[in-house]
Amino acid sequence: MKKNFITCLLAAFGLTTGCCQQNFKNTAPEEFAELITNADVVLLDVRTAAEFKEGHIENALNIDVKQDDFMEKAKSLPKDKTIAVYCRSGKRSVNAAERLASDGYKVVNMEGGITAWKDSGRPVTTDTYEVDVFQTKSGKTVKFYALMHASVRIEYDGKEIEIDPVLKLRDRTVAYSVMPKADYIFVTHEHADHFDMMAIKTLTKETTQLITNKRCGDMLGYGTVMANGDSLKVSDDFNIEAVPAYNTTEVNKKFHPKGRDNGFILTIDGLRIYVAGDTEDIPEMAGIKDIDIAFLPCNQPFTMTTDQLVNAAKMVTPKVLFPYHYGQTDVSGIPELLKAEGIEVRIRHYE
Repeated sequence: MKKNFITCLLAAFGLTTGCCQQNFKNTAPEEFAELITNADVVLLDVRTAAEFKEGHIENALNIDVKQDDFMEKAKSLPKDKTIAVYCRSGKRSVNAAERLASDGYKVVNMEGGITAWKDSGRPVTTDTYEVDVFQTKSGKTVKFYALMHASVRIEYDGKEIEIDPVLKLRDRTVAYSVMPKADYIFVTHEHADHFDMMAIKTLTKETTQLITNKRCGDMLGYGTVMANGDSLKVSDDFNIEAVPAYNTTEVNKKFHPKGRDNGFILTIDGLRIYVAGDTEDIPEMAGIKDIDIAFLPCNQPFTMTTDQLVNAAKMVTPKVLFPYHYGQTDVSGIPELLKAEGIEVRIRHYE
């Protein structure tokens, strides 16, 4: 019954766009709640960032419809998915729905906004992690959640992938206990800002696959161990490569010696993602090709300077670059330094 309802709701666009001026659908919170469980739906909160932080529907993206660059930012949303929009009371989301629908998006608007959602007894969250959305070669959605430092959550086709999960780092924490259990957990190396046994335990279910280097595998006593150069096919649409990650500056080699730690290349339905781990701009990066999304670290003495990161990016040439693991390093100038290379740099809260 639930599947049939969602199918009918999505199919309704064929009627609404052809028989009336309004080319999106309005729906009540009850129907909206069912709709957003569908993998072909992207949930969009169009309120201000401040309102979003006070409480929003879990897994929502946030683009403020009142900002001048609303439609520019909205272009990152996949046009083959249905966009489910909401605001506080339903007025701003109607504006957003009209604009998105006019640009060719399929849109469903929730009547009454998040106020009606909460009045119906449904939960909200204050999780404010930044989310970036990409599409795979076959058009499936991959979401990247910027948790903190070197911890990244990836959501793809109902699967949960966690990179270097850590519960607490200085004054920052990650609420893994309220997140879905992981299907795959990757650990690049043993340092405490990457390897946290309690975080791994919190995220693990019976079928979770842990993938790490030998040192962490030995410390845990289980897991799939990969060495530099190894590759592993975990499903028809998911392939993993372990690549080198190490320091080259003489005085810093003790932090990450050559051959011990891993970076990982994840190929998910054709989308190639390079998570570099703790490394400098090593020569092996010149052999890493066809990368769509790269995560490169930037904080000496442990990883790279900004100049080294720029050099690494020029070797790897990803389409999109996320500087991460940057601590107190100022990475704000990196987008301009790579502008001529045609690399899009996105700064997120990976301090």
